[in-house]
Amino acid sequence: MAIERTERARHEAQVTALIQKGDPVDFRDVFLTLHPGEQGDIFIELNQPDRAFVYSALSPEEYTDLFEKLELDEQQQFIQEMPRPYAVSVLNDMFSDNAADLMTELPDDFMNELFEQMDETEATEVKDLMRYPDDTAGAIMTTEFIVLQADKTIGATLEELRDLGPEAETIYYLYVIDADRRLVGVVSLRDLIVSPLDHLIADIMGRRVVSAHVMADQEDLARTVQKYDLLALPVIDSDDHLLGIITVDDVMDVIERETTEDFEELSATKGSSDINMGPVEAAKKRAPWIISLMFLGMITASTIGGFEDTLETIVLLAVFMPLVMGSAGNAATQSLVVAVRSIALGTINRKNVAKMIRREFGTGVLLGLACMVVIFGVITVLYDSALIGMIVGLSIFASLSVATIVGTLVPLLINRLKLDPAVASGPFITTVVDNLGLLIYFTVATSLLRFF
Repeated sequence: MAIERTERARHEAQVTALIQKGDPVDFRDVFLTLHPGEQGDIFIELNQPDRAFVYSALSPEEYTDLFEKLELDEQQQFIQEMPRPYAVSVLNDMFSDNAADLMTELPDDFMNELFEQMDETEATEVKDLMRYPDDTAGAIMTTEFIVLQADKTIGATLEELRDLGPEAETIYYLYVIDADRRLVGVVSLRDLIVSPLDHLIADIMGRRVVSAHVMADQEDLARTVQKYDLLALPVIDSDDHLLGIITVDDVMDVIERETTEDFEELSATKGSSDINMGPVEAAKKRAPWIISLMFLGMITASTIGGFEDTLETIVLLAVFMPLVMGSAGNAATQSLVVAVRSIALGTINRKNVAKMIRREFGTGVLLGLACMVVIFGVITVLYDSALIGMIVGLSIFASLSVATIVGTLVPLLINRLKLDPAVASGPFITTVVDNLGLLIYFTVATSLLRFF
């Protein structure tokens, strides 16, 4: 990692020096030897005048390679600052799915202006992709792919690939269609290369093709690609017509986005984790959860007020309130994460859901027993009060047992209602379990004080 950072710093310094020198020939000789990902890392660190030099030194086709490696918000910024004809050429050279993602984020007036100047065929493909709802297969599929005919020889097909390959997003999988463009088979590039040239595509193609419907959910697509170890996934309509393909890089973007959303839901920060977002906008997005949890937390005050007599009897009980509440909240959050992850990965079903609930409850009981023994001994020794130790120990045992069940059941119930289980955020579960833990604590204390 240190070597990688050193190399990047060296390349960045070298490229910056060449830009300052203003020599496009030397700049191109160095810059174009770098991987597009490295080019993108260097480019985003440049100021606007230096970026303008890059636009003048590179052709739109050369710049597109690095441009497609940038984040969407970065693309949105740079496409609006570059010369308009240059921007149009870049959009024409982009893969249609990437161009559609970018166009969706641009202001309407600017987007329409670009569409008017784009190549008609490219513009039509991008507009077609933009019609599909977000989070569906159609929204991320690309239409730059190669189709094969079953009755063609392998030799003739290889000749076509030499001409068409550079325009396709991937050629590792090649899909076979019939006269009506229905998907009928798939051929890997390896099978194509090692097979005799005089054989037909029909002789080597696989007829059981894993595919996805154009309206399928993107998260389901990611699971399919992971399950079958695919590099690309064909997208079809209800009549099996091949509409496009989804490549593994797009699937990785889906996984990253879904993971980010789940973490945001779990931490009650949905939509506010972007480091480029201003504090005012971030506060607006987080405020509903924080205010709701604040009112929910007022139940804690009511609970304490309801056991005022118990607190007056033994004031020392107040010292251990955070301990009981914190332990229960921690246990619930752990169970919550386990449940949400299992649901997200699709490993939970009717057959094993009861097993999971039993396991989490058993885990809570065992953790509660261990904590009860430890805290009883510590409090008895430090505070010379076996009664307080017993109250706190039993409360933690009961709280942890209940907390693991709550942390497991809430996301399962939400998922049962066809909602995203991640909305059962950590702060929400923690607040609920804190109140339950406090109620258990004072109930145990009140009950034991009657006998001692």
